[in-house]
Amino acid sequence: MEPEPQPLEGIAEADAHLGRPVPLPHAELPLARWVEVTAVGPAAVEVAWNLDDTRPGRPGRVALYAGAQPPPTRDLPDATPAEPVAEGVVHREAPLAQAQPSLRPVHELSWQRDGLHLRLTAQGPWTVDALVAIAQSVA
Repeated sequence: MEPEPQPLEGIAEADAHLGRPVPLPHAELPLARWVEVTAVGPAAVEVAWNLDDTRPGRPGRVALYAGAQPPPTRDLPDATPAEPVAEGVVHREAPLAQAQPSLRPVHELSWQRDGLHLRLTAQGPWTVDALVAIAQSVA
């Protein structure tokens, strides 16, 4: 059974929980309405940017998992098989037909860097190239 996510005060508390600085994207992200920082297991955190999706065609969310262990697998009905999209980065996508337009489809990019397992989850009308650029900017 997965532990319940626990809200953290901010990035400094996430750094302490992870035991090292949390890697963050250096690529520009769309305007965020609010950011959530949570502990999602021992030495694992997730930072979620809830984006301003008030304009048509704008994505609704992007989240970055960083942990000593791989992230828990998400059940994504009708997801595509995970396929490489860049060196060491795999991608899968699911339609999320029941979600509002700014939250569909959902994309997951997974990779490892500097001893951490990383997963970028993006919801909304993102291009895979834009998501790969965000993933590659994580440091």
